[in-house]
Amino acid sequence: EDYNDPGRFTAFIGYEWTSNTGGNNLHRVVIFRDDADKASVVEPYTTLAPLGSDNPRDLWNWLNAYEGKTGGQVLAIAHNGNLSNGIMFPILDSFTGRSFDRAYAETRAKWEPLYEATQIKGDGEAHPFLSPNDEFADYETWDQGNLDLSVPKENDMLQYEYARTGLQTGLQLQRELGVNPYKFGMIGSTDSHTGLATAEEENFFGKHSGVEPSPERYKHPMAQIGDKKYESWQMVGSGYAAVWATENTREAIFDAMMRKETYATTGPRMLVRFFGGWEFTEEDAQSRLPANAGYTKGVPMGGDLTPAPSGKAPTFLVAALKDPLSGNLDRIQIVKGWLDDDGNRNEKVYDVAWSGDRRPGSDGKLPPVGNTVDVANATWTNTIGAPELISVWTDPDFDADVPAVYYARVIEIPTPRWTAYEAYRFGITLPSEVPMITQERAYTSPIWYTP
Repeated sequence: EDYNDPGRFTAFIGYEWTSNTGGNNLHRVVIFRDDADKASVVEPYTTLAPLGSDNPRDLWNWLNAYEGKTGGQVLAIAHNGNLSNGIMFPILDSFTGRSFDRAYAETRAKWEPLYEATQIKGDGEAHPFLSPNDEFADYETWDQGNLDLSVPKENDMLQYEYARTGLQTGLQLQRELGVNPYKFGMIGSTDSHTGLATAEEENFFGKHSGVEPSPERYKHPMAQIGDKKYESWQMVGSGYAAVWATENTREAIFDAMMRKETYATTGPRMLVRFFGGWEFTEEDAQSRLPANAGYTKGVPMGGDLTPAPSGKAPTFLVAALKDPLSGNLDRIQIVKGWLDDDGNRNEKVYDVAWSGDRRPGSDGKLPPVGNTVDVANATWTNTIGAPELISVWTDPDFDADVPAVYYARVIEIPTPRWTAYEAYRFGITLPSEVPMITQERAYTSPIWYTP
């Protein structure tokens, strides 16, 4: 409370609820819109009986009771579905084994408007097993097992762990229940326990004080059971939450999170806009203020498209501006998810804007942007890529009778990973399996279409 300075620096009151039954991660971050006078009326809800529970349903009941008691507002943000072993975005209740009902869908959608799609314990946007045609899906993947590695990962679990398939599963449940429980926006965060906002690769201080920069850090085990382990070199220098709020206050930022006008980045402070509508034209991509057209003609990230005009396909205005201290931009993509006539999940990744004069090949794939990274010296040059990209894109495969979800993904050019900086600064040689190059990225909150 002492550090909250409206208009200059916003400090939220919140805590982490750490459900971890059987080693399966169901952690949530609880954030209050309110000041200390309201938030201090209650004790934080724990996962330990008899005062608490590890079931998210009970957490939501507590959130509801808090609002009823204080007149305040609160939300929860789940993270690390990649370490949940298939219970973050399930189709059956993992605590009872029963099918979900409409009340479950309404309750989850109300209290969990956002999902933390990237952080220090792995990226959670997509997985190469689920998205084999996506060359960017295998990014900082943690998939050996659950949080403490007590249960190995099975491929069938993956579809219920990642944001992309979670959004598609939400469409399936909406068709069944009438409400989408997985209608979430996206943010990133570090999940570090240092109190430091150090998601930059060149300034990465790790998960906790035991894995601060040192010549030995890379081989410190984060979790280990038998021959399975996560070593410290697998930590991800990620991520950040970006929020399009009307002002820098608790109230405005919280309200923007509730309407899902947010995006995740893996560390860079790039600016990203994403709007959907039916009337965007190429002229809108010539503007230095794309948000003017975006709000006038459409809905922002986190929103719902209006009903489809007869014979029209949705148009999307997407723009990205690089972090001035990071790499140039390689490309902007739009990821679409939809259901076929049998209710099966489908997805496609479209390149909609890119740097240079590259052209897609016969396979439809855009050639790589190139690579200027000097690993030995942990440097790169911005002689490739673009400082900004903007495009208006029309869905070429639109079917007005089919529900769909769209989000934008922005990819940077290759830059040194934090391990490259570590090797350079300490003069050490890391094992060959340690990645030294990364392609940072951003994920916007989706825009939904419902027939």
